[in-house]
Amino acid sequence: MNAATILDAMDHPQVFGPHFRGDTWRAWRVFLAALFALPMDDDALALYRHHTGRTEAPTAPFTEAELVVGRRGGKSRVLALIAVFLACFRDYAPFLAPGEVATVAVIAADRKQARTIFRYITGLLRAVPALAAMIDEETAETITLNNRVVIEIVTASFRVTRGYTFAAVLADETAFWRDDTSANPDVEIFRALRPGMSSIPGAVLLNASSPYRRAGLLWTTFQRHFGKDDARVLVWKASTAEMNPAVDPAIIAEAYEDDPEAAASEYGGEFRSDIADFVSRAIVEACIEPGCHERPPARATGRRYVAFIDAAGGSGTDSMTCAIAHLDDGMPVLDAVRERRPPFSPDDATAEFAALLKSYGVTTAESDRWGGDWVGEAFRKHGITVKPSAKPKADLYREMLPMLNAHRCELLDVPRLVAQLCALERRTARGGRDSIDHPPSGHDDVANAAAGVLVMVGSGPQPMRINPEAAARVAAAIRRPLR
Repeated sequence: MNAATILDAMDHPQVFGPHFRGDTWRAWRVFLAALFALPMDDDALALYRHHTGRTEAPTAPFTEAELVVGRRGGKSRVLALIAVFLACFRDYAPFLAPGEVATVAVIAADRKQARTIFRYITGLLRAVPALAAMIDEETAETITLNNRVVIEIVTASFRVTRGYTFAAVLADETAFWRDDTSANPDVEIFRALRPGMSSIPGAVLLNASSPYRRAGLLWTTFQRHFGKDDARVLVWKASTAEMNPAVDPAIIAEAYEDDPEAAASEYGGEFRSDIADFVSRAIVEACIEPGCHERPPARATGRRYVAFIDAAGGSGTDSMTCAIAHLDDGMPVLDAVRERRPPFSPDDATAEFAALLKSYGVTTAESDRWGGDWVGEAFRKHGITVKPSAKPKADLYREMLPMLNAHRCELLDVPRLVAQLCALERRTARGGRDSIDHPPSGHDDVANAAAGVLVMVGSGPQPMRINPEAAARVAAAIRRPLR
């Protein structure tokens, strides 16, 4: 079995040849030639120039590449091919300490999605007898080979990815990575990954995703490296049809008819122009008192508190949240944020939140419109009157934004609150009206409760403000004798 390059292995009848037959893999073969700096003919060079914006063929293999490719374009299968080739056809032993292993990591938005690539990897290994013989141990999320290489699903977390020695990292659908403790999970994860690749020469980092909004690591890498011959990162941009001609064109055409912007992102490989960040991290952090996670009640001062509840049923993916705030010299101040993550008992969460509200002297509150009459009835049992907010969530966010921009509110140092606020998206609909909501697979339960209570207290009765100079003039006029 002689397979000196990945393209040799892809063609070899006893290796991967049976699994990558036909012309539909033509564009992917050119990408692999570019990644590993293999020879290209004139047709391949033309494809390379089209998809990378570069003019000169690469003279050395890349250690980092970004694939901006539409859905069903074949990304997962090619990532699996690269993973198996790097794991089985390279020798990492000279770079490993005694007892150390080289890891080929598969990272996706969640472990379930990562298993898609992992199943392709397992299938390729088992399909080739010589490679199947290299498997020492196999679990649902790891494959240990007899050459000191481990292929493993790794959680998309900058904390978990530390401590590994990476031979390769395959990051899938990074445009959709979410982490409620971080506003920039993709950036932080990649920053944590790179030191683990430094001890193995030629370690490869691949970032593959269908595009989404013009933000995040996928977008910034595209802007920085696409179309530049001297860029260290190979950026390959293509539509679904260009990378996988086998996809039914009628499906793609129908998607464009239904929603052109969404289809251009899903199948066209284009970043969306109708979605933007709602607020920047810098603006949110400017409204935070560092280290202040909760402000205790100060009812002796006559301070009046208000509360907002984002209810949930406890068995889905949404949290039940509660936020409390007060007005301090005209400034809305967030005092407390509580969250119960699923699974939880709605009755227990209600009792907990009711006790919190009472500790601040709150007997009436507002809530989002979820749950109908259940929310009011549940809190009524604990002596709290809750009525649904007259304003939809998007309006609450819209009214909170000027407070944030002008630093006219005080938030709490709660990482999930900061991350959810920074992840909010402003989407322009066809009719021109903006909607504001969390991104796909994201959450905004904490942010919604905070926005609701800040808007409540900020739009309530304002304290009388007295201009000292005007007051002095009025007092002088009162003392002046009548003529």
